[in-house]
Amino acid sequence: MSHNLVYYGNEILSSVAERVDNIDGEVVSIVNEMFDIMYKEKGIGLAAPQINLGQRIIVIDTSDDRKGKIALVNPEILEFSDILEPYEEGCLSLPGLNADVIRPAEILVKGITPNGEEVEIEASGLIARVMQHEIDHLEGILFIDRIEKYIKDELRSELKKIKKLNKK
Repeated sequence: MSHNLVYYGNEILSSVAERVDNIDGEVVSIVNEMFDIMYKEKGIGLAAPQINLGQRIIVIDTSDDRKGKIALVNPEILEFSDILEPYEEGCLSLPGLNADVIRPAEILVKGITPNGEEVEIEASGLIARVMQHEIDHLEGILFIDRIEKYIKDELRSELKKIKKLNKK
């Protein structure tokens, strides 16, 4: 199986991903491939729709040594903190674009690991931010959908260039 990144403008990025019913060897192999792509592209998070797969799978690693791997199947945010924080976000599917996005500072996430174990993760800081960003991808939401319209309008010419990357 070989997947590549898709970019802004690809329909899958604005679609809601399907739940994964069965965690099997194929899912494990997708997770491993997602980590490989994320590391190659120097990202800290990746959602399956970003590699043209409409499945609810995310991978995250915010560590410097690649030892902070988190992979979740069917992740759901159960709780959000009331404290909101702005933070500059970027996205592998929107190369070169960054913008401040306001999100809850802490969250509680439920999901299933690739070995079938149900987990709940209390996350704060960068991990909470990346989890929310990647779970947004599963709902067909990009970080630029969460910024002020006037800022998005200013990025219009860059967005047109990024759309063309899908045709390669």
